[in-house]
Amino acid sequence: MSRGEYLARAADCIACHTARGGKPYAGGRAFHLPFGTIYATNLTPDEETGLGKWSDEAFIRAVRQGVGSQGHLYPAMPYTSYAAMSRDDVLAIKKYLSTLEPVKQAPPATTLSFPFNQRWGMEAWNLVFFREKRFVTNESEGTLWNRGAYLATALGHCGECHTPRNAGFAMKSKDYLSGAEIEGWKAYNTTQDQAYGIGAWSDEQLRGYLSTGHAPGRSSAAGPMAEVVEHSLQYMTPSDINSLVAYMRQVAPATGERQETVNLQPVGATASNAVLPAASQRVENLRGKQLFAADCAGCHQWNGAGRQSQYASLVGSRAVNDPTGTALTQVILKGTSIRIGGQVHQMPGFGSAYSDADVAAVANYVVEHFGDKEGSVTAEAVRSKRATP
Repeated sequence: MSRGEYLARAADCIACHTARGGKPYAGGRAFHLPFGTIYATNLTPDEETGLGKWSDEAFIRAVRQGVGSQGHLYPAMPYTSYAAMSRDDVLAIKKYLSTLEPVKQAPPATTLSFPFNQRWGMEAWNLVFFREKRFVTNESEGTLWNRGAYLATALGHCGECHTPRNAGFAMKSKDYLSGAEIEGWKAYNTTQDQAYGIGAWSDEQLRGYLSTGHAPGRSSAAGPMAEVVEHSLQYMTPSDINSLVAYMRQVAPATGERQETVNLQPVGATASNAVLPAASQRVENLRGKQLFAADCAGCHQWNGAGRQSQYASLVGSRAVNDPTGTALTQVILKGTSIRIGGQVHQMPGFGSAYSDADVAAVANYVVEHFGDKEGSVTAEAVRSKRATP
């Protein structure tokens, strides 16, 4: 792998600039924002619809300043983080992109409502929220931490998903990495908070999650985070993964909003065995239990240990400890998939087989059984998520 390709992987360019089922880097992926939909641009070297005629300076300006061929870019393009990248790294990525097969494909037109469809308005946004600063080595920290900080902030732009945003859609710096909702999924708290973040995770669990999407005894990545691991993090060297862990260990604890603790010994799961639920289990949600028995227990097992794949384990999962069932509902509806080392781990979606009420019932049952919490998922909430692309 060339240096430019490695950096493009670290910056996760392919995940955002590839449409579902489309050609890599050819753009067209939709991003549904509160005020409309925008589409990722074509990064292949096609001269008409891609980067074929872009100069080095034009590319650098787009990546680090958020100004493209049509004017100011929207902050869904994480130039607010990429601004910290070195010039050499940006140009190495451009050099790699120039080796790709050209694809003639223009992205669909944005569908933003007024005044958000006026790109000149982003100039005012930048004046208020954007500070173009390069990464500066912290001399009080070691080489490992500094490398991790550069990977997490400039290249990996972790804060763009894991940090809540204010009314102006800018990241709340005081709540850095305290968790947010993105594309209908949860980007969980990754600060060192012991109760709500990853402070109680071991280094082994962190390394496992970053490099494979699974932390033993904790969570498995799904949704957008599974894409990050699949397209980016699994390609990082062990040294860079260790650097990320070193950096994450120094992120100040923050509780964030609407957080839930994770129960590592839920009564329902610990009192059950692999093939049978606990005899004394509550059965108020009989429909949810019936659905779980019919369609879920075979893979996940009643004790949540998971069968055949470690990704099927549920005990310790953040998704099943969230009473709102935000991520859990998405997985039940649409399924999830992650390809690691050439092997695909996936769960099918049940959206076509389950009614909205059924999805809510099984989600609430899973939250109760594997999280010891009372789920609050409603059929109306499921209907809303079903309607969202």
